[in-house]
Formats: sequence, C-alpha cells, structure tokens
Amino acid sequence: MKRILAQCSKELAQFRRDRLTLSLAFLLPFATLILFSFGVRLESKNINLVIQDFDQTPLSRAYSERFFATTQFDATLWSGSNPARDAIDRGLAKVAIVIPPHFERRINASSSSNVQVLVDGTDVNNARVIANSIVSTTNFFLTNQGLNTSTAKVTADVRLWFNPGRQESLYVVPGVYAVILWIYPSLLAAIAMVREKEQGTIVQVYASSLSAIELTLGKALAYLLIGLLEAVLIVVFGSLIFGLWFAGDPTPFLVGTLVFLLTSVMFGIQIGAVSKEQSVAVQIVSTVGFLTALLLSGFLYPLSNIPFPLSLICYIVPARYYIDISRDAFVQGTGWSGVWAAPIMLGLLCLILFRGTLKTLSRMQLSE
Repeated sequence: MKRILAQCSKELAQFRRDRLTLSLAFLLPFATLILFSFGVRLESKNINLVIQDFDQTPLSRAYSERFFATTQFDATLWSGSNPARDAIDRGLAKVAIVIPPHFERRINASSSSNVQVLVDGTDVNNARVIANSIVSTTNFFLTNQGLNTSTAKVTADVRLWFNPGRQESLYVVPGVYAVILWIYPSLLAAIAMVREKEQGTIVQVYASSLSAIELTLGKALAYLLIGLLEAVLIVVFGSLIFGLWFAGDPTPFLVGTLVFLLTSVMFGIQIGAVSKEQSVAVQIVSTVGFLTALLLSGFLYPLSNIPFPLSLICYIVPARYYIDISRDAFVQGTGWSGVWAAPIMLGLLCLILFRGTLKTLSRMQLSE
C-alpha cells in the first residue's frame, strides 16, 4: 500500500509542475461544457419561413400570423415572380407556404382550400420537424377559428412528465458530463503513462521491485483524484449556469461517477501502455474515446436508432451507462431502482481494462 501511495504522490507532483497539463485538466473541460451545452440544440427554432399570400383577406392574414406567433418561425421577406420557390432555392428560407386565391371564400362556403407547403429537405430530421410543426400550427388555427368540421371521438391529453418546460439543458448537460469525464481523465492518464517511456523513467520502474499492479493502482489513484476534482467543478458550474440540481436520490450518481472515472482512467492507462508516443496516445483516446462517447452512447441520438451491427459496440461504451445515471439523477430521479445495472456494467468494464493493462505491462517486463 505504501508503494501505491508513493506512486500516487509522485504522479500528483509531476502533474502540479506541468502547467500545460493543468490547463488540459481544468480549463478544457470547462470550455467543453460551455461549448456543448450552448452549442448543441436538438429542437429547431428560428426557422426562416416565407409566406406567399394570394388571397390577402383577414382570414389568410390571421393564418399567416399564427405561424409567427410561435417561437419556431421567423419571417423572411422576398419579392419576385415566385418568392416561395426562389427563397428556398437561394437558401434564404427553410419552408415556404403558398396561400391560394379565394382561400377565405372557400372556407366560409364550407369547402376545402389546399395550401401548398414547400420544405427544404436537405436536412431530413429538420424537415420532419418543420412538417410536423406546420401541421400542428394549422390544426391549432382551425380549432381557434372554430373551423373544425367534426368533433374528435378521442382526444389525447398529453403531459410532459419529467421535463414539462422542455428545457434542452436538462437533456444535453447531463450527457456532456459523461463526455467530459470520459475524455479528459483518460487523456491525462494516457499521457502520463507514455511520458514514462519517452523520458526513460520507465527504466527506473524496471530496476525497482514495483509490480504492475502497484504501478497501475498508483497512477489510477492519482488521476482518479484529479478526475473527481474535475467532476466536482463541472457539476458545480453546470448547476450554477444551467440551474441543474438532483431530482432524487444522489447516491447512484455519486457511486456511478466514482466507478465511471476509474473506468476512464483505466482506459487511459491501457492506451498509454500500448502506445510509444504521446501523439499516438492522444489520437487513440481522441478518436476511439471521443467518437464513441459522442455518437454511440445515446448522448445525441437514441441508441435504438443505431443500426446493427454498429449497435453492438454500444454495449461496451462506458459513457452509455453513465449517461443513464446522470440523466436519471438530474431529470428523472428514479434512483437505484432505475439505474442499478449501470454501475455494475461500469465495474465490469473497469475490471476488463484493469486486467488488460496488467497483461500489457507484464509484456513490458513488469511482473503482476
């Protein structure tokens, strides 16, 4: 135990002396928190909309104004022979609505009037959101004007249960915690491990009686403490900036964070053990760690949307399980009954990485 603590103390001393590593450990996670939390928006807003009204009646103008009464559409003015089509072709608008002549007269005569809607389909997901918004706004307009021709037999009374205010920060920020706490602790641990080889200090380890387990645990303990400090800082900043707080029992989040950080550090040590240069270690952590945490963890896209066989990789992405813990802690608040399996999976992945690191170090002439 004394050797493990001595190795930990030595790592912390080296960490304090390196200003570049200090900035990597604390400034970049904060910058990542701000960048992702404010930059990632999953709900389309301020969509440029152009309306070509051939009717110019009170009802057609009320219909047009209904779209701009929401926070989703912004008016786009364009003149020409065909402003609706031209505005979309030139990229000035994402959606155009053409109201035909005699719009009000047909409706007052209990007849139907077809309104043309042109949607820019370059972004498929955005186009789907726009189309649904147009339909919803039109239905609301008809109901508000008393123009529904029949009464619905079934009416769904929808209530948003966990996030009634539809705050995107409640969804995005807990996911950002997982990305940050996976990338930076593992990156620091990988750099520290490779530095031993580049500076030649690994020879001193060979000459000593330090075992692979003691070396691994000493480094893991040091960067686990650094990771815990990073976690405290980003959670505090996240709470102050975005108003997040625990929705229920915080103990699953606290336990899950500890296990997740240890898994992240073990991943970094494993990468550092197999790499010969810091640039290689950084590239591996950035590519393998960051991309999987970003795209295959459920942070941005539902896991059910990931096609087979790529979806199989999701089961070995630790960030996937920590996102479940984090979002439950800050949004759902179900506690252990909802996320009990996630810390167990993180623990298993941590043990696998730990065992892999020991095998790698044994090939480097270190005994287990």
